[in-house]
Amino acid sequence: MSSRRTAKIAQALLESVSSTILFGLKDPRVRNVTVLRAEVSPDVRSAKVYVSIMGDDKVQSLCMHGLNSARGYIQSKLADRLQTRHTPVLKFILDQGIKTSIETSQIIREVLPDREVLPDEVTEDSDDGNHPS
Repeated sequence: MSSRRTAKIAQALLESVSSTILFGLKDPRVRNVTVLRAEVSPDVRSAKVYVSIMGDDKVQSLCMHGLNSARGYIQSKLADRLQTRHTPVLKFILDQGIKTSIETSQIIREVLPDREVLPDEVTEDSDDGNHPS
């Protein structure tokens, strides 16, 4: 099986799963979900779908439970779209990368002092010699 075919299937899977979660699911537990990437096995029998969920741990846990409950419905929509011999069995994986990067940027903002003027913003016009020495 070519890796190009697998990549095309992964892209179609990503688009189909994203649109199904966004427009097809009525489960109130499934909210604020972003499908980040999909990895398809070489035999196209299984796929890992990496998702990011905004919210605290309880909200993320409830949302993952809702996604796993709706897996059959999502797979049926995927089967309509892919039209392959085998529909991949989906496994949803919570990706903590975005949450970690947001927490890291908050820590950096707290540690670094606020600066009103950055060195790149200083121009020759700002030093006109009229200030007391």
